[in-house]
Amino acid sequence: MDLFVKPDGTASYGDRTYRCAIGRGGVVRDKKEGDGASPAGRYELIRTLYRADRMEPPKTDLPLIPIAETDGWCDEPADAAYNTQVTLPHPASSEKLARDDRLYDIIAVTDHNKNPVIPGAGSAIFIHVAGGADYLPTEGCIAFAEADLREILGQWAPGNDRLVIGVA
Repeated sequence: MDLFVKPDGTASYGDRTYRCAIGRGGVVRDKKEGDGASPAGRYELIRTLYRADRMEPPKTDLPLIPIAETDGWCDEPADAAYNTQVTLPHPASSEKLARDDRLYDIIAVTDHNKNPVIPGAGSAIFIHVAGGADYLPTEGCIAFAEADLREILGQWAPGNDRLVIGVA
């Protein structure tokens, strides 16, 4: 079963339709670092990260890893660790995963721009918690209400299900 994310900010999974947030730059086929767009394509979810200091872990068959205060994600295209999880402080530009807001309380990591990693083709494309009732646009990720994200992860079948952004 695939999770279909449409450019209009809705997603369907099985027989359910969810509201979601997409990148502030819309959905694009040619993703570039910093463009704020969600990358069109089909992606696997490879693991789930969560804030164990704030909540119970989501139920999921994906590998489940607590987020530490020193966890980050490198977003510097010139760095060898580009588009990978790093330990902070990291010498290159990196996003902190243990955020003060609730957006990264649950993160499903996608395989966007992996195997091989292409410098500048986009980093840190996650599914995460939406920024409030207004579903504020993301920097390129897909975001759901926490309850909806938990429901999706609870049904996710690793190896079979795919995240499909902006394509049929």
